[in-house]
Amino acid sequence: MSDPTHRPLEGKIALVTGSSRGIGRAVAVALAKAGAQLILQGRVAGALEETDDAVRAAGSTATIIPLNLKQSDRVDALGPTLFERFGRLDILVANAGILGTLTPLGHVTEQNWTDTIEINLTATWRLIRTLDPLLKRSDAGRAVFVSSGAASGTKAYWGPYAVSKAGTEALARTYAAENANSPIKANIINPGPIATAMRLKAFPGEDPDTLPQPSDIAPLFVELCLPGLEANGETFDGRTWLKERAGI
Repeated sequence: MSDPTHRPLEGKIALVTGSSRGIGRAVAVALAKAGAQLILQGRVAGALEETDDAVRAAGSTATIIPLNLKQSDRVDALGPTLFERFGRLDILVANAGILGTLTPLGHVTEQNWTDTIEINLTATWRLIRTLDPLLKRSDAGRAVFVSSGAASGTKAYWGPYAVSKAGTEALARTYAAENANSPIKANIINPGPIATAMRLKAFPGEDPDTLPQPSDIAPLFVELCLPGLEANGETFDGRTWLKERAGI
């Protein structure tokens, strides 16, 4: 029988982007239950405070960073700021993202294209660039990047989002390859259909009660943050993982 008091991430420092709701909030809480100290990023301070409450209820502590990932100068300053406060970073969960507008490529506005690529892809590269020195100061740095089935580019009307997620996957695999001989492990999760606000926006006619909840997929993120993890540069399919976990 597993020990409910076992906290395999005790003492680890974890940054979760997009942690104000949905998968990000669930992952933050799951990491907190595993013992990690959280750094919570999101655009809305009030929503982050709710996640902070949940993290504290899970037995850990959190630092709130209200930050719009389009503010490139502030993203670039994140590494030095966290270095002054913590001296290192053990876990990065790059979860934040936007859906953008689902429309034919010929109808995509420049603003929609720019916003989607900037938040979903460019900001992720900026996070790697500013946080890599801190992850290298960890004895078991872990980076988890969130992708989507849309990254295949086979869904009509999903152009900017699909491109941003395909780019995220390439970015994550590149980062993993660059750290093949270091303690850092970088991997990708495609959560699959999960009952989130973004999913509801994309599929407004779908009954969210028929979908797994964010808390159902959060343990997979924890697994990819454990110090004993060997995987690097791999993509984990949430739908497959959930079925295996359920013994289906």
